[in-house]
Amino acid sequence: MKCSAVFLAALARAAVVLGDSEIPGPGADGRYTISAPGIKAQFIPYGASLTNLFVSDKNGKDIDVVLGYDDTTYYPKDPGHPVYNSIPGRYVNRIGHAQYTLDGKTYKTEDNDGGNTLHSGTNNWSFRFWNVTALAADSITFAISDASNSSLNMLGRVDASVTYSLTNSTWNIKMTATAPDNRTPLMLTQHTYFNLDAYKNPATPLIWDHTLSLPYSKRYLEADQGALPTGKILTAAPGSLNDFASASNLKFGHARNLTGFAGNCGANGACEGYNGYWLVEDAPKDAAVVTLASAFSGVKAQLRTTQPGVVLYSCSWMDGSAPIKSDQGLSAAQKVVKSSCVAIEAQDYPDGINHPEWNRTSYQITGPGQTYNWESSWTFGLV
Repeated sequence: MKCSAVFLAALARAAVVLGDSEIPGPGADGRYTISAPGIKAQFIPYGASLTNLFVSDKNGKDIDVVLGYDDTTYYPKDPGHPVYNSIPGRYVNRIGHAQYTLDGKTYKTEDNDGGNTLHSGTNNWSFRFWNVTALAADSITFAISDASNSSLNMLGRVDASVTYSLTNSTWNIKMTATAPDNRTPLMLTQHTYFNLDAYKNPATPLIWDHTLSLPYSKRYLEADQGALPTGKILTAAPGSLNDFASASNLKFGHARNLTGFAGNCGANGACEGYNGYWLVEDAPKDAAVVTLASAFSGVKAQLRTTQPGVVLYSCSWMDGSAPIKSDQGLSAAQKVVKSSCVAIEAQDYPDGINHPEWNRTSYQITGPGQTYNWESSWTFGLV
């Protein structure tokens, strides 16, 4: 495929020189490719985004289990900007009522989500071209230096990097960031969208037949109609709408026939399914805190993370206008329709800077002399 001149110029700027050696550029399709036994991943500098993730299904065929586009030049053009497998920042998810208070002063942030701030606004890191600072056969590192106030009232420079590496059937993600000038909100995630069938299931393109287990996540944050946490922490009863802890084989859509499923994620009934945060509590060290699986493909994905919870978003706002990739699906006419994917985002409590009762402020504000660290991994196998 052909890359536009503007996009190629941006890619050229994203390559950096370390010492006397220049890091190789991407392939002809604009992607950087890394691999390890049982897994292959491809990335672009825009948003430090994963574009393709290939793992083996039950028939031994490699399938691409994440959403994205064939045309890498479309990522910065897409008006919907779904944050496909990118790094938003410097503060992910919502800031309630587009404001926060730090050291006794209140700051107004960009209102880009119905009165709230989403991912720090419309100039967040998922809209930026990151620099490639290291590249090997099985790993790649992207870095960004975010100037003070590049997103409204996100003050002080932040320098951040993400290293993606592959080991046996595992995708590892490690992020670090510093704020050398002054204290600032800082909370990151990898915003990954999955369909473990790669849209190849002839029975349905939807995600509801996948199974989802969150064995250490009985509790979740109550949210309002705008998906903003209210401050209350609730416990999901077994079999209830937000229960993914009571059994290991619960269908992701187990609650589709329950009253309240339509509207469970807000928008006065328009958002079906999920767009909320589940706490991870009392998990043993290195335990899998999320297991997503598909009987059709036979693929199982397990998340391990240092973060205290995960966001689940069941793609309710996908309107059927976005294409799937050519290595996915059953026909060229297929689109990404409502409820046909799930974004799973390991992160700290959304809007924690505005909820001191949760005691998350020290984890969500970073300043001089401190280093922010975030680690997760996805291991793929068969059901």
